[in-house]
Amino acid sequence: MVLWGGRFFKKSDNFFKKFNSSLYFDYNLAKQDILGSIAWSKAILSSNIITYDEQQMIERELINLLEKVTKEPSIILSSDVEDIHSWVEKQLVDKLGALAKKLHTGRSRNDQVTTDLKLWCKSQVIILMDELTNLEKKLILVAEKTIDVIMPGYTHLQRAQPITFAHWCLAYLEMLKRDKSRLEDAYQRMDVNPLGSGALSGTTWNIDREKISCLLGFTNTSNNSLDSVGDRDYVIELISVASISMMHLSRFSEDLIFFNSGEANFIELSDDVTSGSSLMPQKKNPDSLELIRGKCARVYGSLVQILVLLKSLPLSYNKDMQEDKEGLFDALYTWNNCVQMSGLILDTIKVKKKNCYSAAQLGYSNATELADYLVTKNIPFREAHYIVGQIVLEAINKNVSLEQLDLCTFQKYHTVIEKDVYKILSLESCINKRNSQGGVSFLRTKKVIENEKIRLNLT
Repeated sequence: MVLWGGRFFKKSDNFFKKFNSSLYFDYNLAKQDILGSIAWSKAILSSNIITYDEQQMIERELINLLEKVTKEPSIILSSDVEDIHSWVEKQLVDKLGALAKKLHTGRSRNDQVTTDLKLWCKSQVIILMDELTNLEKKLILVAEKTIDVIMPGYTHLQRAQPITFAHWCLAYLEMLKRDKSRLEDAYQRMDVNPLGSGALSGTTWNIDREKISCLLGFTNTSNNSLDSVGDRDYVIELISVASISMMHLSRFSEDLIFFNSGEANFIELSDDVTSGSSLMPQKKNPDSLELIRGKCARVYGSLVQILVLLKSLPLSYNKDMQEDKEGLFDALYTWNNCVQMSGLILDTIKVKKKNCYSAAQLGYSNATELADYLVTKNIPFREAHYIVGQIVLEAINKNVSLEQLDLCTFQKYHTVIEKDVYKILSLESCINKRNSQGGVSFLRTKKVIENEKIRLNLT
């Protein structure tokens, strides 16, 4: 069954039919197409195109069809129709005959497909928001357990200043909060009903589009039919948000891959999320993290694809737009899976407190504290910076930490250094002195965790 054909002398070539078909992926929109059709039946009832009894018959069959495809979505794929819109209409015609053919009055597949897709996107945003919130909660719980785990912080992958594992967790929490904020913004912009725009110029029938918007759960109704049918900004935005979030998850994965390495040995990943080598019996590979890192590229590919697809595309609808869905579906499913996998990794992670502390000691991460100490003794920072650099060189040559140097060695570089220097060189002191907002101190971290638990209803 095709929704067109009267103007043609002969049937389509079989290869073209397969080439033209989108059913194998747009069957994902079955629920949205049926709900949109129910709303449209009510709209054309108000325009006296069908009677109340006819509308009730159509709605009843559509509800039955929705129940059927919800239980067994795969039944759609056994059909040879062109797309999900054709499939739904065919099912209705098989049940109601000529009455079903009235349903498409005033409606085009052009406004139908973007309505379906927007409804699907809105439903996915709700799911993704929940998954991101779950991951936030897991980061908070790990942070709460590791407030006192001191580890080296890194710049240029060189040990820089001491931080806590909790502070590291909270850094990724901030990223997830921004991801959710971007999703919320995207949701507001996509929450505009295009149904009733027709093929590109609206409809001649007296359709109450505001009522349709209300029926379908849209907050707003589009103001320009030409833009409404040709708009795919919401697809770009969603994949863009997914790409940014996947970048965050990729960085999260890379950090943990490094922390899990034999060289760092800060954490141990559970057997649940690792695998072994087919050749080397001793290996325990962080495959879950590597796959998250790798799947980031997959989502990026979907973003590039939709941007290139729409570049230079004239208004309004063009068949090119059929290619907007596979990348979108794949990107959002991939993102969702990676968010869930990140949570599973956090559920079972083991943080090695002693190893983290030892690494922070060996990295001269308290060198800045020594420079600040000299500043309190009225030595200009630039001069203090140079002096500490010289002291670090000596510590490296002696293969000891700064706090292991004796006082005579310190005073060789400047006489203002006294016994009180050892107190400020402790890692705990380095942490606690950074008590400004956003700092790494134990008290500040504890307060942040308390506030975030309240926000996420974890108390």
